[in-house]
Amino acid sequence: MVQEFQTEESKLVLVLIFAVIFLLIIIIGVIFFFFLSRRKIIQKEKEKADLRIANQEKILQTSIAVQETERKRIAQDLHDAISSKLNVVSLTTNVLLSDNQINEKQKNTLEQILDITSTTLESSRQIAHDLLPPILDKFGLKAALEELFEDFSKNTTIEIAHNIEELKLSETNQLHLFRIAQELINNSIRHGMANKIEVNLLSKNKGFKFNYSDNGGGFNVSKVNKNAGIGLQNIKSRVKILDADLNIDSVINQGSRFVIQSINEA
Repeated sequence: MVQEFQTEESKLVLVLIFAVIFLLIIIIGVIFFFFLSRRKIIQKEKEKADLRIANQEKILQTSIAVQETERKRIAQDLHDAISSKLNVVSLTTNVLLSDNQINEKQKNTLEQILDITSTTLESSRQIAHDLLPPILDKFGLKAALEELFEDFSKNTTIEIAHNIEELKLSETNQLHLFRIAQELINNSIRHGMANKIEVNLLSKNKGFKFNYSDNGGGFNVSKVNKNAGIGLQNIKSRVKILDADLNIDSVINQGSRFVIQSINEA
C-alpha cells in the first residue's frame, strides 16, 4: 500500500515537473516572441525615421538646387532686362544734357535722373554679382572667395584673415563652398556681432579642409542643432552634397568655429 502511494506521489511530482517545464517553455516563448516583435517594431520605426530624414535631406537638396537656379535666372534678368534698360535711360539722359537749349531747371532734373539711374544701375549690378559672382565661373573658387572677403572688408568693419589654396573641385562643389562661406560670414556679422574672422581652405589628400572661425557672441551648439535655422540647414545640406563632415564648436561669448572636411575626391 505504501509502495503504491509512493508510486502515485512520484507520478504526481513528475507531472508537476513537466507542467512547470512546459509552463516555463511557454513563458520563455512568449518573452522571446515579445522581444522579437518589439525588435521588429523598433526596426520599422527606425526605418521610418531614416526615411523621413532622407526625404527631408532630399527636399533640402532639391530646395538648394532650385535656389541656385532662381538666383541664376534673377541675376540674368537683372543683367539682360533691368541693367540694359537703365543703360538706355542713362545714355538718353546724357544726350539730353548735351543739348545747349535746355534751361537750368531742366538740366538739374536731368542730372538727378542720371544720378538715380547710375545708383540704381550699380545696385542692380551688385545684386546680380551677389546672386551669381561671375568671377567664380571665370577664375575659380580661390579668386571668388578672395573677392568676397575684400567686399566684406570694404563695406563693413570686419577683418578677415584668410589662406585659400587652389582645389580641384567641380563647378557645382565650388559654388557650394562659396555659398557656405557667404552664409557663415553673414551669420558672424548679423547674429554673432563678430569683427574678426579667419578662413582657411586647404587641400588634403584627395579632398579638402575648410576652417572657419570668428570672435563673435557664440551660441549653444546642441540647442542650435535641434532647432537649426534655414541658414544652418542649408549649410548642412551643402556639406552633405560635398560628401564631407561638419564639426561645429562654439561657446557663448567665445566665438564659433566650423570645420568642414572631405576625405573623398570631389
